[in-house]
Amino acid sequence: MRKERLIVPTLAIIAIVWAAAQLLSSVLFERSLRQALEDLEARGEWRVNRTENHQGWLSSQGRLILSPLLGRPWRLELTYSARHGILSTDVEGTVLPRLDTVLQQAVGEVTAPSVPRWQGRYHTLSGHSEVRLALAPFVIQQNGRELAVRGGRLRLEGVFGDWRLRALFDQLTLMDGMAQLALGPTELESRYTYIDDAYNFAQRDHLHIETLTLSYPSYDIQLSPLDLNSHMVLDESELRIKGDVEIGDVMVPSEAPDMPLLNGRIALELSRLNADAVRNVIRRLRQEAAWGDASLPMAEGLLARLEPELRKVLSDSPRLDVTTVAIDSPLLGIRLDADGALFFDARQLDELSVVNLDKEKEQAKWLERIDGDFTWHDAPTVAALWLGLPLGTRELQFDVVRGVWRVNGRPMPELWPQ
Repeated sequence: MRKERLIVPTLAIIAIVWAAAQLLSSVLFERSLRQALEDLEARGEWRVNRTENHQGWLSSQGRLILSPLLGRPWRLELTYSARHGILSTDVEGTVLPRLDTVLQQAVGEVTAPSVPRWQGRYHTLSGHSEVRLALAPFVIQQNGRELAVRGGRLRLEGVFGDWRLRALFDQLTLMDGMAQLALGPTELESRYTYIDDAYNFAQRDHLHIETLTLSYPSYDIQLSPLDLNSHMVLDESELRIKGDVEIGDVMVPSEAPDMPLLNGRIALELSRLNADAVRNVIRRLRQEAAWGDASLPMAEGLLARLEPELRKVLSDSPRLDVTTVAIDSPLLGIRLDADGALFFDARQLDELSVVNLDKEKEQAKWLERIDGDFTWHDAPTVAALWLGLPLGTRELQFDVVRGVWRVNGRPMPELWPQ
């Protein structure tokens, strides 16, 4: 009898614990989603508009619109439906790309067999989230041009402060009349780590294109493979961006079916971009987006309003280090082995205008701020001949003084007629 009396209280306790766990799961999912959207906006690249939000005890639904912060050429409409469990929340929804009227008229119609769907899971205790998207084939057509995407897969996972992305595309083909550009398979791997509000962050990206083929009626160009690596870091003092491009064999089958035209690697780093100024630019962009209409492009005159902050980004005299240029052309018998650096003179920045950079006079003022040097090691004889130097010259020293190039102490000759 005593055991029977305990059944009802025990069931009641279990029900209360289950209900509390369900409620906690719903609250933590909502908090994690809100934090993820705030983190996305904190980079200063995206506008996030949450048009619908129905938070429930057992389930939640909502609708999001993502668009680039600068301009509105396109947007992504995402719907989600979440089923809350005690230990995890399962989420699914749709992704619908939208183009603005001008771009829609320029690009043409997009055809696809169905609206892409995505699935995900949020783990209540660890805060770990994962999202998966399978992209069905689709085609964009415009005035005889056609972009065909054979299909793809995307996986995003991580926790607050650490996200990883992996995207795979089977093949992308662009056709314009008789010309055709085909890429694929293509793989993108990215990792983004940050602290609250993206005050400091680091991002690594690796893009691998297995094959790239450019076809014309008269000849074809084939590249296999192509790898691009980048590493961006914003710390207390500066923004640094490292880039590395590895070029596989570039072949021209119609001219030399067995001999590569070129292959090689280029590595460089851009540094000394003032960190506080970069953060101010991001903050100002977010303010501009908050003041504007979500359906309209950024207000006119944005570049003029940002000009003081953009100039301050250059206040620490940025430098570009080209650590490696190793390009080999077996077909031409030429090898380029070079390195060097360029520096920007940041004195009296108020004399420069970002708004007028499209004018030749202003471009000349910016070029006068550039100094640096490059060295071509073990240069071939033909290079010395091109530059009007003695045929025995094996090392070419290129100097840049106030935007003017010199080679081995001599004025740079004009290689191409004006």
